[in-house]
Amino acid sequence: MSVAPQPYVHGYDAAESIRLRDQAGALEALLHADTAYPAGSLVLEAGCGVGAQTVVLARNSPGARFVAVDVSPDSVAETRRRLEAAGCANVRVMQGDIHDLPMAEGSFDHVFVCFVLEHLADPLRALAALRRLLRPGGTITVIEGDHGSAFFHPDDAAARDAIACLVELQRRAGGDPMIGRRLTGLLQQAGFDRVRTAPRCVHADGATPALADAFTRRTFAAMVAAARDAALQARMIEPSRFDAGIAALHRSAERDGAFCYTFFKAVAVR
Repeated sequence: MSVAPQPYVHGYDAAESIRLRDQAGALEALLHADTAYPAGSLVLEAGCGVGAQTVVLARNSPGARFVAVDVSPDSVAETRRRLEAAGCANVRVMQGDIHDLPMAEGSFDHVFVCFVLEHLADPLRALAALRRLLRPGGTITVIEGDHGSAFFHPDDAAARDAIACLVELQRRAGGDPMIGRRLTGLLQQAGFDRVRTAPRCVHADGATPALADAFTRRTFAAMVAAARDAALQARMIEPSRFDAGIAALHRSAERDGAFCYTFFKAVAVR
């Protein structure tokens, strides 16, 4: 039975598509350096979004075959456009609900899930459904962030209040913006074996100005800023306070500032 899609708290507009592209570029080495699939293997990317991670996966494993799935038809169309522009011919893109995909049990050698579980009301159910699609001995790779891990210099209370608005909005939408710390337990509960979870920390400061611009400004601060209208409509915060928080996040990207955020990457076996 199909499951109604959860609201995507960040939205589907052009600005979000650009943010996801910037995020993928800024984090490619950190998140993907140790992810490669053997030639001839069949890999499911569950929840491909606009294809920001799909292009990286396809390029890093040119001999593997991928099936990229997303519930949003607009995201599926954007993923196809990105793959065509990048010249990646080893990916089939389709629309589908990852809870109820029309593939036989054991169809895939590997499954890749990135920035998806945080938006689901029942991530355990999703993992169990994906486990069914893996062959025995196949692997799943899951990458999620954890908004509770963000810290920055200069520290700023307004910035923390703005981040708290995004966290609350995502929770109200049924998601968990701090799911990164839960990955090991979720995978174990879903029946996976040999779970290995490792933190992947982004640290951007005056010594890494390009990363500070790409991640602190154009990825994280942009993600929080996109929640402004919803936060104000919900009367969570005063407009001036929210705007001051975004300014403070941008301030942490200056030469004497610093910003840290931790992602969690888990690999497990069926």
